[in-house]
Amino acid sequence: MQDYYELLGVSKSASPEDIKSAYRKLALKYHPDRNKEEGASEKFASINNAYAALSDPEKRAHYDRFGSEPSSQGMPGTGDMGGADPFDLFEQLFGGNRRGGGNPNAKPRGEDLQVEAEISLEQAREGAEIELEVDRLVGCTHCNGSRSEPGGKPAVRCTSCNGAGRVQYQQRTILGNFVTEQACPTCKGEGQLLVEPCTKCKGRGRTLSSDKVSVKLPKGIDEGYRIRVSGQGNTGPGGVGDLYVHINLKKHPSLTREEHDLHYTAKIGIAQAILGGSLEVPSLDGPKPIEIRSGTQHGDTLRLRGQGMPRLQASGTGDLIVTFKVDVPNAKNLSKEARDYLEGYAKVMGENTSSSHQPGFFERLGKVIKGE
Repeated sequence: MQDYYELLGVSKSASPEDIKSAYRKLALKYHPDRNKEEGASEKFASINNAYAALSDPEKRAHYDRFGSEPSSQGMPGTGDMGGADPFDLFEQLFGGNRRGGGNPNAKPRGEDLQVEAEISLEQAREGAEIELEVDRLVGCTHCNGSRSEPGGKPAVRCTSCNGAGRVQYQQRTILGNFVTEQACPTCKGEGQLLVEPCTKCKGRGRTLSSDKVSVKLPKGIDEGYRIRVSGQGNTGPGGVGDLYVHINLKKHPSLTREEHDLHYTAKIGIAQAILGGSLEVPSLDGPKPIEIRSGTQHGDTLRLRGQGMPRLQASGTGDLIVTFKVDVPNAKNLSKEARDYLEGYAKVMGENTSSSHQPGFFERLGKVIKGE
């Protein structure tokens, strides 16, 4: 038997999130609805065996100690799922298993799905339409969701629950009789048993599909928001669930965002800070020319109105805020000409740059500019 950790491609110290992520990728890769290669079904079952053990803290601890799963008697087991359907585990990860005990007459709706989308500042500003690839369970086109093979024998009523899908148990206690109700273990809450399961979906009524879904972003959307896309989740007998898209914002190479405003740090030299000048700063519309005021101090800001992000579900637009960072060079990196000019300036201004008992000109100038 292959090691469960090796099967999933994770280390023995892997976190539950790492194990879940590894299982999801492999299960999608080897799912029989998607992978028709020889041995894919067996690989899919093995992957589910591994995840069933490693996703349960008690089973994982037992496996780490004995190298196998616990049997029903609590002793070292054989390392399999005991005949459990690997598709049940897969569907639970993809929104939850609908075969769990609700009233079959209620026709439950398909499960909702959760996905993440990473977008750029430009897409968030313009309210772009993005396209996502979503793995979801859709109605089987061969049996139209009936779960029985077309033309074959239809499903029959479960005799254990008489078609109700649920069974009741009566328990006597010193306080009286108590009645509990749970899903029928024979039909798993379906109320009926398949005689000839569909050959395509194996009697599940759904197959795995990878679909392109278009999502319209609201203008100004930010990191952490969630968008609901109706009718793009899993298919169920009572309808289709919804898709929830969680928004992540890509890091911009130059700009940072704080609510509706964008920020940029512009480095300028000592001469530019003293005499003033001009430079270009990046914006979402391309480079923007700005003027540097004479006497600009380290940390001063310049606000470009209307160059930020649209206010989400409101009127108005934020600003682009430029923060100046005065770059003070080290005297060792100056050319002789540049040093002579600065020494001449210091002499005219009456500043001492030669005393070893006082901070040098460049050190004092840097502290003044930075407000120290």
